Amino acid sequence: MADELQVTPSLVIAGAELRERFSRSSGPGGQGVNTTDSRVELSFDLARSPSIPEHLRPRLLARLATRLVDGVLTIAASEYRSQLANRNAARERLVSMLRTAAAPPPAKRRPTKPSRGAKERRLEAKHQRSQVKRNRRSVSDD
Repeated sequence: MADELQVTPSLVIAGAELRERFSRSSGPGGQGVNTTDSRVELSFDLARSPSIPEHLRPRLLARLATRLVDGVLTIAASEYRSQLANRNAARERLVSMLRTAAAPPPAKRRPTKPSRGAKERRLEAKHQRSQVKRNRRSVSDD
C-alpha cells in the first residue's frame, strides 16, 4: 500500500496524515461479517493539513463544506469483504473527491445575443404555430 496519495501533480498527501478506523461491516460476508473488522473509515484533516497548498485550501473547504466535520473529511468503505479492498476503495474515493474539488472553476460564459437568422426562425415558428391554432377554430356561418 502506497504511503502517500497523489491527488494532482501539486497535491500529494502523506500517509501519516490519514487516519483509518476499522469496524464490523454489514452486507455480504455471511457469518464472517460478525467477526471481521472489514469496514474502513478514512479521515483526513483538510483544514489543518500541511500538504494542501494555501491557494487551494479555501476552494477545497468551500466545495467540500457539506462533507466536513470540524474541517475533517471522513470516507467510509464497506462494499468489499476484505479489509484491504475497502482500504483501497476508501483511498481511491478520497483522491477522486479531492481531485474534483481542486479542479479550477470553469471559464465564465461570454453572453451573446441571438443572431438575426435565429430571431427570424423563432418568429416564423411562432407564426406557424399561430396558424395551426387559428385553423382549429370552428368557423361560424353567419
